[in-house]
Formats: sequence, structure tokens, C-alpha cells
Amino acid sequence: MASSLNQRVLFPVVFVAGVFCLLVTPSIAELPRFKHPAKAQQSLNLLVVGDWGRKGTYNQSLVAHQMGIVGDKLNIDFVISTGDNFYEDGLKGVDDPAFYESFVDIYTAPSLQKTWYSVLGNHDYRGDVEAQLSPILRQKDSKWLCMRSFILDGEMVEFFFVDTTPFVDAYFTDPGEHIYDWEGVIPRLAYLSELLKDVDSSLAQSKAKWKMVVGHHTINSAGHHGNTEELKQLLVPILEANNVDAYINGHDHCLEHIIDKNSGIHFLTSGGGSKAWRGDVKPWNTEELKLYYDGQGFMSIQITKSNADIIFYDVFGNALHRWSISKERNIATWIE
Repeated sequence: MASSLNQRVLFPVVFVAGVFCLLVTPSIAELPRFKHPAKAQQSLNLLVVGDWGRKGTYNQSLVAHQMGIVGDKLNIDFVISTGDNFYEDGLKGVDDPAFYESFVDIYTAPSLQKTWYSVLGNHDYRGDVEAQLSPILRQKDSKWLCMRSFILDGEMVEFFFVDTTPFVDAYFTDPGEHIYDWEGVIPRLAYLSELLKDVDSSLAQSKAKWKMVVGHHTINSAGHHGNTEELKQLLVPILEANNVDAYINGHDHCLEHIIDKNSGIHFLTSGGGSKAWRGDVKPWNTEELKLYYDGQGFMSIQITKSNADIIFYDVFGNALHRWSISKERNIATWIE
């Protein structure tokens, strides 16, 4: 694992300018792609959970139990994890017992034995990153799949998973007592430039009816961490230019739904997999903020060619918020 690299990048002036200069050069790399065919009736059902890996504590086991019940009811196809998979400092290696204590032995319901498509969070970067990415973990539990950035092709929908931790300047300039594993990321400018080019190119070439981007960090949030300015400056223009329908994230330990009044992009936070932050919420435009729940829970998405139906659930399995996005009419509707 790489040692802490206190590489200082002057964000946003020098850093952003440098990234966009490099973006002019065509990318020769491609994001890894996985296919997950839709059901015969042309639908995909999935659950989304983030910020969960605490060996069952902070209600992680209760959330997992309700996920199993909802997963069975919806006959889900897969699960998306929005990162911070293992607290507090990722995995120590491929033999770290936390993989079993926080994942294998927690998500035991039959309905959850589907592929978990996972991204890394900032806490995961404090451990051995390559351990989480290793195929050895998939040999231990076949449902585990984690990569830095990749594409999940669900036919009428494509999910673009983006490694957001390296975007955050503070992890490099002011890491404090934390040690981050930047092996595979340094040199940072080149890494982010290539990633942004690949995401932009992949989104532009996508013929999917729905385009959704998944990352760990918030972009727009009324929660504890709030907005991630680096992503707003570097990633949001790409999302808007390519007509992305939704950005799905964790990082803030809450359940949240914001619809940007200008772009119409849905910002969906599902970071309530275990520890939550009660009462930690900032003021937000009520025309945009459709849900803010400061407790544990998870989210489901049911997708067809014409609709994406979103439901947020609390730790008891109660439906807190329902919303339907209609592709045919290009509108979003509150359906609760």
C-alpha cells in the first residue's frame, strides 16, 4: 500500500485548468464494461445502499434484514454499493476478517445473493485498495464486485461508476492523521484527466434510454458533508452535457433526493447503511429538496424503458418517499 502522499494541488485554479487542458487529448482507454441483461419483461429491479461496513453495528444488520425482505418482494437483479464499504480504514488485505464480518455474514438473505456492484469510498482508500479490487474476494463470495470506475450495461439503462475520492483536494492537502492508499492514482492530474475523458466519451456514445452515474461522494447535498465542489466543477458539466438522468451517491449518512431546478438531474443519496447523523442538515431550496431523512435505510429503483420508480426505505422497511421519473413524458412525479 502506498504511503501518505501530501501532494498539494492548488484547487480550483491550477488544478481545474490543468485537467481541462489534458481533456483536449483523445483518450485511448476504455472503462471496463459488465452486462446485466434485463428481465424478459424488459425491467430491472435493484437496491442501493452505502456507508455500511461496521460489522453489523449501528443498525447495519437491521438494514440488511429489511433489504432482504424488499429484495425478495421486488425480485431484484443486483445491488449497488455507493462506497465506504469497510470502516474505519478499509481492508488490511484480502484475508482481513472484516470482509466476512461486515459483508458476507451480514447480507445473508437469499434475495441479496446477487452481484453487488461497488465503488470505493474515502474510508476504503485508507486501507489496502487493491485488496477490495482483488478477484480473490470474489472467490470468497461470488456476489462481490468492486472496481475503481466501470460501466454496467443493463440494456435500457447504463450505470457509469466513477471513482470520486481522488477528486477531493483535502485528502491530498490536509489528510491529518489519515493515510491514504494512492497507488494507482498518482500522478493525480493524469489519473483524473483520463477518467473524466473516459466518462465523457462513454456517456456520449451511450445509446441507453437511461443514463445514471454512481459515485461515493455527494455533488448536491443538504447533509453533513454538503456539496463536493471539485465534482460540481469537473463532473457536473459532463453530466449535464450528456443528459444524465440521475447521480447516485453515499458519503452523507442519510437518505436524500434533490432535483436540480436547472438541469433536472436527480441527485439520490443512499448513505444510510449503518451509522447515521441525526439532525445534521443544512438549509436547502424546498423546490429542489424532495426528501431528507437523517436515519438509516436504503433505496430501490425499478426501471423500465418508460419509467424509473424510486423508493427510499427506513430501517424498519417503511417506505419514506416514492418518486417516478417518466422518460416518455420527460417529467418526474411524486407518487406517494
